[in-house]
Amino acid sequence: QVQLVESGGGLVQAGGSLRLSCEFSGDIFSVNTMGWYRQAPGKQRELVAAVTSGGSTSYTDSVKGRFTISRDNAKNTLFLQMNSLKPEDTAVYYCNANARRLLKVTGDVYWGQGTQVTVSS
Repeated sequence: QVQLVESGGGLVQAGGSLRLSCEFSGDIFSVNTMGWYRQAPGKQRELVAAVTSGGSTSYTDSVKGRFTISRDNAKNTLFLQMNSLKPEDTAVYYCNANARRLLKVTGDVYWGQGTQVTVSS
């Protein structure tokens, strides 16, 4: 009953920018930490950026200074602004959230289906 849907991926040349969005919906009581992960073919899925309910952010070293994660709780949306993109950023990007559903005591982890980001050289 909790759904996350990513959008905003596409094809861009090196040095370009993309803005990813993740809209979440369902019988949600609260959303805690949210993050963006990515997975390239033949590689492990890795955490790219995360943001807490209080607005604290963290980034993997390879994207620091280039990517910005943010959230709009009123619109139930998570964003990832990606600037100065590099070919090595090419991957499927997934939205992730720790959320507590209505009538549940504890939170659970939820994933979106992913959006493809391709950076050409």
